[in-house]
Amino acid sequence: MKYILFDSEIRETLKPLTYTRPVCDIRCGIMTIREKWEKLLNAKTYTLTKNYLKNKYEFAVDSKMIFIDGKVIPTKDLVHKIINLNLGEEIYYENQLIAKCESEDSFYKKVSINKKRIDYPLSLNILCSLVSIFTLNGEEIQRDFDILTQGRQSATLSDTNRVIGKENIFVEESAKVEFATLNAQEGPIYIGKDCQIMENAAIRGPFSMLDKSVIKMCAKIYGPVSLGPACKVGGEVEDCVFIGYSNKAHDGYFGNSVLGEWCNIGADSNTSNLKNTYDNIKLWSIEHSTFEPTGVIFCGTIMADHAKCGINTMFNTGTVIGVGSNVFGPGYQRNYIPSFIWGGTKGQRRDYDVEKVIKTAEIVEARRNVKMSEIDKDILRYIYKITHSDRDFFE
Repeated sequence: MKYILFDSEIRETLKPLTYTRPVCDIRCGIMTIREKWEKLLNAKTYTLTKNYLKNKYEFAVDSKMIFIDGKVIPTKDLVHKIINLNLGEEIYYENQLIAKCESEDSFYKKVSINKKRIDYPLSLNILCSLVSIFTLNGEEIQRDFDILTQGRQSATLSDTNRVIGKENIFVEESAKVEFATLNAQEGPIYIGKDCQIMENAAIRGPFSMLDKSVIKMCAKIYGPVSLGPACKVGGEVEDCVFIGYSNKAHDGYFGNSVLGEWCNIGADSNTSNLKNTYDNIKLWSIEHSTFEPTGVIFCGTIMADHAKCGINTMFNTGTVIGVGSNVFGPGYQRNYIPSFIWGGTKGQRRDYDVEKVIKTAEIVEARRNVKMSEIDKDILRYIYKITHSDRDFFE
């Protein structure tokens, strides 16, 4: 049996984050959606996504294949029902197909099989928009915390730390935490392997940080906040998700925001996450080429992979930044910056050549002991081509 996570139409809604990954590899909570499925299924998953990503994300066939919509966050009950699907059975949630069982013949040769619809009656968390990544994050940190720590004993925190809600804190053995304040009364705190929390950092849960991430001295973290692996975070951060390998290492405020992988935030850069009028925030939709209401009054910056900004950058409420852009310049930035832009404010922007982006990316990844693959380079080149019209529109 093969479990295959597929990209549905929501992939377009979740751009620019999904330019470089399937929906299931977005982090929400401690784990990505894929990691959640693999943990609960106790099995490897495969991926059905866009052709230009297929060399990176493995697909497999079998006599029995269960296809699962990658936007759906699993629960134990849903996983139990999916494991027991028979050929031809399909699970629907709120009239959307979220899982089905097919054979190789029915998938490739379109051989007709008898179908049976099963309506799933319980509530599920689903990534339905860019803002849902951080609005669901607190609940998902708690759920992932329960799964990852079940039956395990936390490492002992040093007496130099000030700890509130010790029972809701889990620290992996190789983590280093000294002279920090950890408050887990309002949500759990998970500290991964080889992580470090430096002196005088103050953290309120829900909060998680994965392997080799660092919280800098005197950082102020207001949960829910999730850090993927190898992130460096300082200053003031609230209600954010860092998918992984990204830095906001200096002072400045980031709130209600999502950062992809290999992003870097310059010192003293800030996001606005609330309008002075307290109006609902509109966010640029790459899918529909217009600003669309989010239904929330708090929304900061959505930043795709390999994007960066210079020191003292000011991001307006509800800003979307595409893949590989290097943003800088005085005053507030535009609240939509397409992929592969150099500059930002008027009069300073131009195309950022993809080969220069790749050259920088190789240096950045090497600093984390990661060698950039030729597949990843080709993915960036392809994204550069398909986003050309976005940059024309931006001018």
